[in-house]
Amino acid sequence: MLLAIDVGNTSITVGIFSGEDLVYSFRVDTDRTKSPDDYGIIFFGKMNDNDISPSSLSGAILSCVVTEMQEGMAKLVEKYFGYEPIIVGPETRTGMPIRIYNPEELGSDRIANALAAYHRFGGSVIVVDLGTATTFDCVSEKGEYLGGVIVPGIELSTVALYHGTSRLPKVETEKPEQVIGKDTVECIQSGLFYGYASMIDGLCEKLKEEMGSSPEVIITGGFADAIFDECVCATNVDKDLALHGLRLLHELNSQILC
Repeated sequence: MLLAIDVGNTSITVGIFSGEDLVYSFRVDTDRTKSPDDYGIIFFGKMNDNDISPSSLSGAILSCVVTEMQEGMAKLVEKYFGYEPIIVGPETRTGMPIRIYNPEELGSDRIANALAAYHRFGGSVIVVDLGTATTFDCVSEKGEYLGGVIVPGIELSTVALYHGTSRLPKVETEKPEQVIGKDTVECIQSGLFYGYASMIDGLCEKLKEEMGSSPEVIITGGFADAIFDECVCATNVDKDLALHGLRLLHELNSQILC
C-alpha cells in the first residue's frame, strides 16, 4: 500500500492506496507550531484506529507547499513508517508537458491535481481547487499543462474582511438560504458563497474560450462539496483529487528509482 501526504497551507490530507483504490483518507489542520513527532503520532493513531499497519506500506510520496515543514514531514515518514518519501518538486517526472514561463514555480499540489484530472477524463480539463487560495489549472486535449488563475480563497477573504474593517464580524463560511442577506452575517455569507460560485462560473467560461475546447470542470479542495451544486460549469467534484495525482506521480517516479 502507498502512503500519500499533501501538505497545504490550511490542511494536510493523508491517503492510503491499495493499488489504484483510495482505501482511507483523512484531513488535519496545518499547524506550523506542531513538531514532526506531533504529526507522526496523529497519523499513526488514525491509521491504527482503522487497522492499517505501517508494515503494510510499500512506499510513500509527499507534496508540501509549506516550505518550512517539508524537511520535517519527510523525516516523519521515515521515522514512523519506514520509507524515504518521494518529494514532489521541480525535478519530479510528471509525464505532462508544462507550458508556462517558469515550470519550477508550479506548486506540487497543482500539478498533482492536473495530472489526476487528465488521467481520469483523457481530455481537456479545468481543475478548480478551493483551498487557502482558489486556483484554476488548465490542461489541453493533448495533456499539456497550460497555466491557470490564482485568487484569494474563501476563508482568506473571510479573515481579510474581519481584520480589514472595524465593524464586520468573522463569520462561518456556509451557504445562506437566499442571496439577499437580511443582516450583516447573511450578507457576508452570501457574498462569499454565491460570489465565489459566480466567479468560478465566469472565469471558467473565459478559460474555455481561450482553451478553444469544451473541458470538464472538476472542483476539489476543502469547500468543494459546498460550492459544487451552485456552480453551473462544474461537472465533477472530488475532494481527494490531489491524492490520486500523488499516486500517479509515485508510479512514474518509483520506476525511475528502481
